[in-house]
Amino acid sequence: MLRNKHDETPQVDADREEEYHFSSEEEQEDDIEDDEYEEETADSSDDCDNDSEQIPVAKRAKTVSWRTERDADKLPKNLRFQPAREPGPQLSPADPLNPLSLFKLFFSKSVVSNLCKNTNAQAARAMAKQCKYPWTDVSVEELYHYIGLIFYMDVVRMYSVADYWRQDPFFSVPFPSTVMSMDRYHAILCNLHLSDPNADENDGDTLFKVKSLMDSIRQACSAHYQPRRNVVVSERFVLRKVKPVIKAKLGFRFFVLIDSSNGYTADVSVYKTSFPPRPGFSYDTVMSLLDAKALGSGYHVYMDDFYTTPKLMKDLFALKFGACGMYRDQRKDFPRNKSNPLTEKSARGSYRWIRDGPVVFVKWMDRPEVSICSTIHQAYTGEHVERKVRRQGSRKTKSIPCPAPVSAYSQHIVEVDPFDQLLQYYIMHYNSLKWYKKVFLQFLDIAAANAFILHKEQGGKLTHKKFMDQLIEELCSVSEEVPEQSSIQVEHLPVSGALLESHTATTGRQACSQCKKQDIRQLTPWKCQACHVFLCVEVDRNRFLDWHKNIACSGL
Repeated sequence: MLRNKHDETPQVDADREEEYHFSSEEEQEDDIEDDEYEEETADSSDDCDNDSEQIPVAKRAKTVSWRTERDADKLPKNLRFQPAREPGPQLSPADPLNPLSLFKLFFSKSVVSNLCKNTNAQAARAMAKQCKYPWTDVSVEELYHYIGLIFYMDVVRMYSVADYWRQDPFFSVPFPSTVMSMDRYHAILCNLHLSDPNADENDGDTLFKVKSLMDSIRQACSAHYQPRRNVVVSERFVLRKVKPVIKAKLGFRFFVLIDSSNGYTADVSVYKTSFPPRPGFSYDTVMSLLDAKALGSGYHVYMDDFYTTPKLMKDLFALKFGACGMYRDQRKDFPRNKSNPLTEKSARGSYRWIRDGPVVFVKWMDRPEVSICSTIHQAYTGEHVERKVRRQGSRKTKSIPCPAPVSAYSQHIVEVDPFDQLLQYYIMHYNSLKWYKKVFLQFLDIAAANAFILHKEQGGKLTHKKFMDQLIEELCSVSEEVPEQSSIQVEHLPVSGALLESHTATTGRQACSQCKKQDIRQLTPWKCQACHVFLCVEVDRNRFLDWHKNIACSGL
């Protein structure tokens, strides 16, 4: 981590939230001319340095040295924030805030109806091949029930899917069997299909099977929320089941555009291939997520070193998107000169910087060294962070300088951390699923997290746990609590413990399990037929009843 969550670092001025406004076409044309970046002369006696700054970094790496703490960087021209819509939820105050209504913004009846159509078509093909499970067409309501059970399996964790239908007096859970049978659940899972199985797949699109659902989710994420100014480009990699003979990692990545203020997923794309990806892939990914027509201009984008390149930073600036990101020193066109760099002996908190037009490249000595570039910030504006340093055999807190890009990057990446806590990672039970079914589970994940964020943004009071509990109840059409099972079932009957040994009830007596807990040795011929536990059955000492009351109270 660049910055401990408890570090208090002030946010840089260039990164503050500005008031948004909507300009006319004439004002927008004027803004385009006004926002063109112009180099300012730092000092009339510094002509050599000014001339060198006009040369691309790759060509002048041998002539321009790293600037030090003694050199002042100029404040970059701030891009005016002009979002396409007012930032925040795009919902009416009268819209319902209950979990199911918000979830259906992303998985609407039309989307689920299309899933049912494709699933039924896939099942028809499987029936022709004599599939394992019997099949009746799935309805929209039943598929919502199925989704509710997927969410339920994260709230109530069991070792495997089969355990949710396990018939055991101690370890069974009653709810799933009231929604659907285990065979029906597996039949839907086996035939679940996101695209038309009868359509031609030979169009060269590797995402053909998820494209329809992905487009619907992307459209819903964009339609119901306008991100605030600071956004983060992030990713999640899901590894497919890899056969031993295949050494390359095969899987798919989810690339997401996240509002750093609350973790809302504003856009998502999926990439499926073997790794490493093709050249230019990271550039295309960021550009595909930043749609100027849908977002507007003036956004500040934070990203990690997988995406950051000088070309991307400058192209985003030309499109009126500020950017800040970590970078890898070995990548093309980054500063590599060895004049006045940081060394292993540099003091912690030392920094160096080079400005190339709108982009400032900064190196900061922390543990380890940090390399970052930005088109939003100055190299340093006075921020400090707290670090533990060793002094006289003990560790003490020391305040050290922190460059503005590092401070802002650390702040917005940390703010996205709660989003990861909302993700449920439902695929823990489904390691052997086909890749497009795992994509389906990830889309459920995103839809549920976004629905909860909209609930909070609209003034909802539910916690995330209560929100998910209520969503499960509504998806599964549970209007009342599941009736409790009888505390003593039919098979829990007192029988003689000597049935297999003798025809005499007094033979084979054993100590009562409940009396033994009270340090009383009381022999009894009676045991529970289901539990196989010896218990007293007396008028004044009915341990059999006490035992099963305790089981009922414990919820087993």
